[in-house]
Amino acid sequence: MAARTNPIPSVWARPQREPDQPALSRAGIVREAIAVLDAEGIEALSMRKLATRLNAGATSLYRHVATKDELMELAVDEVFGEIALPPAESPDWRAAATDAAGAFRATALRHPWLSAVLGQAGLAYLGPNLMAFGERMAVLFTSAGFPEPSRAIDAVIAYVVGMSTTEAAWLTTIARSGQSEVDFIARLMPAAQEAIAGLDLLPEAYAAAAAAPDPAALRDTKFAYGLDVVLDGLALRLPR
Repeated sequence: MAARTNPIPSVWARPQREPDQPALSRAGIVREAIAVLDAEGIEALSMRKLATRLNAGATSLYRHVATKDELMELAVDEVFGEIALPPAESPDWRAAATDAAGAFRATALRHPWLSAVLGQAGLAYLGPNLMAFGERMAVLFTSAGFPEPSRAIDAVIAYVVGMSTTEAAWLTTIARSGQSEVDFIARLMPAAQEAIAGLDLLPEAYAAAAAAPDPAALRDTKFAYGLDVVLDGLALRLPR
């Protein structure tokens, strides 16, 4: 007998099984998984814990989702469905790219685990929502005239994922403290000022952060500045 070809290691590459519990669905499992991920993080999610929360047996769960990697694929694609797609055709590629990057960041901050998961090896990411986002970005950058649109997209996504990972970690730390961002920064500043005393750093940067009446607005400004730098560089790649 000929050896079976190894299947693509992705939940999207195999057919769904018929449920043995009518009340249990793959969509319901994914929604509950996202709730755990949002509230407690990646480390807290397990198939056993999810089965308990859904009042289902582990065997029933595995009929819908074979592994935790498959579950993470499904969760990633589900939250990607929250990102508004850039227009297929836009007279201003830069404005469209800015909107898409901002929507990506907003989703990553609502789901702090997302950026970290996107960097994991072994996940195929063949979901329809993620593929639709990538395809629309490709259309946008190709229409704009970029000679290597995929590399331009990679540059934008890398910036957004990198910034969002750092920002999400910061916001998670604040949430665990039980304080507001303003109060957390105020409590942190004396230790930061002491740490940089005598060092050739920029204490005025810390002072500006401490004095900011709206830390969220300051984070928005920092993200927009860096994105502008990336887009400025990409604009130089466009044919004259």
